Amino acid sequence: MTTIASGTDTLTRDALAVLQPGFTGTSAPDWLLRRLGEGLASVGLFGRNIASPEQLAALTGQLRAERDDVIVAIDEEGGDVTRLEVRTGSSFPGNHALGAVDDVELTREVAAELGRRLAACGVNLNWAPSADVNSNPDNPVIGVRSFGADTALVARHTAAYVTGLQSAGVAACTKHFPGHGDTAVDSHHALPRIDAGLPVLQERELAPFRAAIAAGSRAVMSAHILIPALDADRPATLSPRILTGLLREELGYDGLIVTDGMEMQAIAATYGIERGSVLAVAAGADAICVGGGLADDDTVRRLRDALVRAVRTGELSEERLADAAARVRALARWTADAARGSGADGSAVRSDVGLVAARRALTATPCEAYAPVTDPPYVAALTPVANIAVGDETPWGVAAELARLLPGTRTGSFAGDGAGAEALAAAGSRRIVAVVRDEHRHPWMATALDTLLGARPDTLVVEMGVPQATPRGSLHIATHGAARVCGRAAAEVIAGE
Repeated sequence: MTTIASGTDTLTRDALAVLQPGFTGTSAPDWLLRRLGEGLASVGLFGRNIASPEQLAALTGQLRAERDDVIVAIDEEGGDVTRLEVRTGSSFPGNHALGAVDDVELTREVAAELGRRLAACGVNLNWAPSADVNSNPDNPVIGVRSFGADTALVARHTAAYVTGLQSAGVAACTKHFPGHGDTAVDSHHALPRIDAGLPVLQERELAPFRAAIAAGSRAVMSAHILIPALDADRPATLSPRILTGLLREELGYDGLIVTDGMEMQAIAATYGIERGSVLAVAAGADAICVGGGLADDDTVRRLRDALVRAVRTGELSEERLADAAARVRALARWTADAARGSGADGSAVRSDVGLVAARRALTATPCEAYAPVTDPPYVAALTPVANIAVGDETPWGVAAELARLLPGTRTGSFAGDGAGAEALAAAGSRRIVAVVRDEHRHPWMATALDTLLGARPDTLVVEMGVPQATPRGSLHIATHGAARVCGRAAAEVIAGE
């Protein structure tokens, strides 16, 4: 059984219990194991912590040897945002691909298989799914992480995903409440603002969260966004009106409320992580996510001390902190029970369901000049800067899969002014496959395609972001995401498989 180090008082244990810190390395550092013994109840994992399923299972086993009911959380959305397969690309298409298929049973199956793989590695809380309605096509941080721009579609697939994931005994953490889809700013860099009125918010942003709550989502993650119609002064993560008044009281949600990463600039640059963490717990948050960037014992100590100090000065009530810690421990009990079998429903799921879904999500529009590719082509990847949630370490595109089907395929990455001319020169006489990601958001990318298609009308275009631009090229393929399986599905079509 879990034991707490002697000499650690209740207030300090509660302050540690509400933290979800990260760390560096592929094994648990001594400081983290010590904190688990003192009352820390959760740990967050990132791509830097994972080398293989076997290594991950050993790591989570190491954590549970210190605390058997520890919550091990991860940001594994599948699709573009993967931590399990950060070095290879995901075996599962993301939300946008699932929304394009619009088969809720398929979404449930994908989430269940993803949950099964997480559970097998000892992970029991997934910071997913994204329930954001991608109503702003220029959104720089959501995009293919959303099921789509239609509220009803997003709601039904959010519910299916929650059900599937939790059938495997892994708690879902539906995000980013109350909705990050109508933003033009990435909260990793600054504080976004949504100026929609209350009727729009009620009908559009909140509907998927109502569906998630009805489906029994064990956790909900707050967004670092300012929504004046709900609270003109504080972002959602720090707003009692939004977390307590709206989420708890109006929507009737009784599970765990987790913050988005507190080191994100929307909070860190405006309030600071210590002050922000105190305000978040006071507002109604139960768990403080930190560790994507700050991942050391000093961060844990600073946040613990800030919470304890806030209680002792009266800024944060001891009852609120105790309630938050109790909710964390309640989820820990649920995950521990689920690991013993009570959280899984035993439904059979195909292990290849991710590839099946990626194939079904793909759309191909042949144009007048289309001819199948039979010789090794040149893949010109028109590569934008990846947002932080996705990361730039995860490979994407179709080149690797095309090389498997058409040995001798060559590739190059291009960006910015002159990308089209550079790609033409590099391709030589080979057939060109131009791969883009959110062409509509990047004028340089559209210009590069103009150059390629003007000189080589038989160029194929593969859009691996949110398809918005008019299909063009001898064949235009929309994969609705850049996961490895999306690239494979596209390569199969290009090579006539």
